[in-house]
Amino acid sequence: MDELTKKVLTDQRLVAYQEEWFRKLEALFDGTGENQMTLSGIFGASADPNLIYREPERWMDEAMDNLAQRAYDAISAPRFVPLCVESALYGVHFVDKILGAEVFFQDGQWYNHSLKQEVGELELPNLEGNETWKLARRVAEAFLASETTVPLFGLPTIASVANIAVNLYGEEILVAMLSEPEAAEHDLRIINEVLKEIHRWYLAHIPMKRLQPVISWDRTQPPGYGQICGCTTQLVSPALYEEFLYPLDNELLGVYPRRGMIHLCGSHGHLIPLFAKMQNLKSVQLNDRAAGDLELYVRGLRADQVIYLNPCKEMPLERGLEIAAGRRLVVVGDYKL
Repeated sequence: MDELTKKVLTDQRLVAYQEEWFRKLEALFDGTGENQMTLSGIFGASADPNLIYREPERWMDEAMDNLAQRAYDAISAPRFVPLCVESALYGVHFVDKILGAEVFFQDGQWYNHSLKQEVGELELPNLEGNETWKLARRVAEAFLASETTVPLFGLPTIASVANIAVNLYGEEILVAMLSEPEAAEHDLRIINEVLKEIHRWYLAHIPMKRLQPVISWDRTQPPGYGQICGCTTQLVSPALYEEFLYPLDNELLGVYPRRGMIHLCGSHGHLIPLFAKMQNLKSVQLNDRAAGDLELYVRGLRADQVIYLNPCKEMPLERGLEIAAGRRLVVVGDYKL
């Protein structure tokens, strides 16, 4: 890492900048400050995105150098610009690979092949000896070894039990919920135990004020909150979600001391009553199809739950602000989006 990079990414002015914005975000979450704010951060990257798989320490150096070159732009922005590096290993298939799925890169993104075994046969992996998990730990350890004080550390996509289960089994896990509920429950529980163990490792090793879940630059929360990806929940009925997935999602968010967020990007409106009563769910993040349903979330969520909105064609910024007037809202994107 360049010496100038170290100087920039330990600059107390940048530390103070982020701390001030975190105070504003904290007040929004607590209901003691402004109801609405905007954030859109930046993250450091290497010129070679595959370097992280070969030399994670060198990748971290290059990501830090890249971030430092743009760091001071944050101070003049009319919104919160979190400064981040993120351990984006294997896209949304990071945990799939840990659990034994074949993961491959094609046409610009990561995919996986489903497991060949039957639902109900999943076993807990030996994380200590798992090569994918060893690589993830090396990335985190390289972050700590940088001795910087400014960047936030974004986790790989640890996702959620539903997302991982459908990645591993396709529609077979959904069928099993109806036809072989004990087998489905067994594998869902195994997956969730792995997710919890991974989160707990990060909580034990990365300072809380530096730790953010996936998409750290745009889903930034006050320190101490976690996140799960709820994309796949649109495929299940409220009854199936409540029986099989709700308890596990609530349990996983409960690993974090202050609860957490669920990311939604599809048609999840039928589950809003369950999201509203989920004890450990503090915020929802809506983009694409889910953002178009903003009004449903405004009407259906608890008053203390925060909405993160990514404006889009179906929900332009002006309409989103009108619908969410008076609600705790974090707009993700530029004011001129």
